[in-house]
Parts: sequence; structure tokens; C-alpha cells
Amino acid sequence: MSYLAISYPELSPSDYQWIQNYREKHDSRYFSVVQPHITLVFTMNNIEQDDFVDEVKKQAYGFQAFEFAIKVATINQDDSGEYFHEFLVPDDGYSNIVKLHDKLYADEFASALRYDIDFIPHIGIGNSRDVKDSKLRVDELNAQNISVRGKVKGIDIVTFEHGVITTVDKILF
Repeated sequence: MSYLAISYPELSPSDYQWIQNYREKHDSRYFSVVQPHITLVFTMNNIEQDDFVDEVKKQAYGFQAFEFAIKVATINQDDSGEYFHEFLVPDDGYSNIVKLHDKLYADEFASALRYDIDFIPHIGIGNSRDVKDSKLRVDELNAQNISVRGKVKGIDIVTFEHGVITTVDKILF
């Protein structure tokens, strides 16, 4: 079983529906697995659930809810080299997400922090094995001057097992 810390951002109904419509067409890998989210701690396997929950709660203590605004889509190749992912990346709120991510990896999770790949705060919306397909879609989104606003109000601590995400605890800011 894997554990993750993610945030399901508060989005307007129209932004949520727009993201879900896009994901339904272009995110066959994750659309049916998880709602639109921002990953803060990536999969960890070699830890007990109580220890994972306790560490996330300890590190998240004192964080306040914050707003974000997304005006750009980007493309990123995953670490397997097999897929290209389409991300909605915040302009406003970017640094808050980075600081929260970095704080969560400060102590007990420090050895799991990946220094070989950049952490890019994002909401994943699509993927493809063909970089040209993803690039074309990202360019089309950016030509539309997308604008998504939301708020990060907490962290869901989740398990991922057999393709299913389950919330085991929730921290509200």
C-alpha cells in the first residue's frame, strides 16, 4: 500500500466541470482514479499509516488556507520516460504550494524527497505517450487564455492500492 498527501482544491463549479471534461477526454490514466488535485507528498510505501499521518499533521501545523490562480498549462515528461503529462500550473499561489511541499518533506520524509526531478505544483489534466499530442493540446489551452481560480484549504492523506485512492485522514487549515 502506498500513502500520499494531496490537496483537493476548492474550485468554482464551472472550473471543476471544465477540468473534469478535459480530463475525461485526455486523462485516461487517472480520471477514474482521483479527482482534480495537487500532490504534496508522492507515494511512500515503507512506512506505517499512523507514522505517515502523524508526520503530515506535524509538518502541516500552522499552515493557512491560500488562494491560487492558474493561467497556464505546461507539459512534463514523467520519470519513467513513457508519458507526457499536461499540467495546469498556478501563477498565484505557486510559492505557497512549494513551501508546503518542502515543509512536508523536512524531517521524517526527507530521505524520500526526489532531487533528480523538479517539483512543479500542478493539477494534472491529461497525458499521452506522444509528446506532439500533448504539446498541441497545451498550446491550444494557452491560446485560450485559461483562467482557473481556487483555494487550498487542507490536505487529504490517502492510500493508493489496487488502483483505488482512499482518504484515511484530512487536515483542514
